[in-house]
Amino acid sequence: MRFEDEMLALLPRLRRFAHALARNPADADDLCQASIERAIKAKEQWQPGTRLDSWMYRIMRNLWIDTSRARTRHGETFAPAEAGESVGGAGDRAIEAAVELGQVGRAMATLPDEQREAIALVVIEGLAYKEAAQLLDIPIGTLTSRLVRGREALMARLGEAA
Repeated sequence: MRFEDEMLALLPRLRRFAHALARNPADADDLCQASIERAIKAKEQWQPGTRLDSWMYRIMRNLWIDTSRARTRHGETFAPAEAGESVGGAGDRAIEAAVELGQVGRAMATLPDEQREAIALVVIEGLAYKEAAQLLDIPIGTLTSRLVRGREALMARLGEAA
């Protein structure tokens, strides 16, 4: 499979990770686009036979860190999470599912960056603990404690919302 085809197949997962990092749809789209641009420019650095998704997650995470630092230096703040998103779909179940998903998204947005990254990689994207720890450049024990604290915080926040 060609590099571009593999990257195209990863696009939904990259967008989810970008949304988990950015907490804002517009920032997430910008982050995803910038990550893809950077990867295409540096595709010679990717080694075929290795995991493209891990390589892309690392690019995206590094870009997000750079963006966050630049915003902090320039005194900019992040836009608050959207209070209401338009709910599409027919039927009560679809509406309830969309509301619950929005509640989870808002709860995720309140987590510290470290916990949000860990949950996004392991719980949402399904990476193994070892792989996520390597991608974040932290020991597995640190990843595990971030996951535990993040899950507990999510459960507490979602319990309050119910």
